[in-house]
Amino acid sequence: QLHLVESGGGLVQPGGSLRLSCAASRFSENFWYMGWFRQAPGKEREGVSCISSRDGSTNYADSVKGRFTISRDNAKNTNTVYLQMNSLKPEENAGYYCGGVGSWRTMPATSVMCVPSQYDLWGQGTQVTVSS
Repeated sequence: QLHLVESGGGLVQPGGSLRLSCAASRFSENFWYMGWFRQAPGKEREGVSCISSRDGSTNYADSVKGRFTISRDNAKNTNTVYLQMNSLKPEENAGYYCGGVGSWRTMPATSVMCVPSQYDLWGQGTQVTVSS
């Protein structure tokens, strides 16, 4: 069964950094987009950063621009994505989830590449806690 596996969450002080990783359980599967989302208690899931597998184009939430960087492991198309998070803030405490838009369906427009409802597959999530 295809699934996504995240790692790299944890506790970090304000201003610190973390790197999240996400890998698909089957390397042969392809995704139009892969992305990172976060959800705090009582809030809706929001897009943090997403990347196109076709051309590498990226999308970032305004709140993370200049601090977070999404990247893909292009070696042998392993369907692995990373999120480097710098200068983390306490308000960014949340569960962070990796998602994928499967290539088995029509590719959504790039304008919605980071909209949670477009995503077919989700990881189990990894907790990020920013606290002193």
